[in-house]
Amino acid sequence: MSESTAITITPKKSVYSSIQVFESAQRMARSLAESDIVPALYQGKLGNCIVALDIANRMGMGTVQVMQNLIVIRGEPSWKSKFVIGLIKSCGRFEDFDFVETPDSCQCVARVKGKDKLIDGVKITMDMAKREGWTKNTKWSTMPQTMLRYRAASSFGNFHIPDLLLGIQTVEENEVIEAEVTVAPEPAESKLDKVAEILAPKTEPQHVPDPEPPAVAEVDDFFD
Repeated sequence: MSESTAITITPKKSVYSSIQVFESAQRMARSLAESDIVPALYQGKLGNCIVALDIANRMGMGTVQVMQNLIVIRGEPSWKSKFVIGLIKSCGRFEDFDFVETPDSCQCVARVKGKDKLIDGVKITMDMAKREGWTKNTKWSTMPQTMLRYRAASSFGNFHIPDLLLGIQTVEENEVIEAEVTVAPEPAESKLDKVAEILAPKTEPQHVPDPEPPAVAEVDDFFD
């Protein structure tokens, strides 16, 4: 990826940097929003197109290329992992980028361009995927090696090209897996016990003594 082939408005600047740049971006975004070729996420949505323009502008990349690889997972913008792999290979910072794999693990390695320095990302294993809950996604059972590669590439990218990714995570990282929680019904007697507990007096009843009988006046027999 080179600056000469990048399609940008103002290289390395945000479309929000000035009124003039923003107005120009709006015109471009409008034409994209009216297109049937861009992904559905951007069709008829001017705001989404402006955001895609801004990201492409700051990355020095074609806007349509960003649109094709940036999707939303539960409100979070997310890169496709294939895009991250392509970005690592084409950014010009590394040589000999490769996947070191076993049947149940994968790790990305590369050399810093122009230097005899080997770098890598986190080694991703199936055991790690299970412990983190990633395997609840059915793709881990149907295409485990591909998912291992995607996670390994995400790890490598987060450590070594965070500036190019702009802090945006991959689809796999942003997937939220809702755990199924089963609540066992309480037995009827348990519910009745709770009701009785609520209705029960909060303090022990106090004994009230019986009233004393009225005093009987004694008859005065002085004059008898």
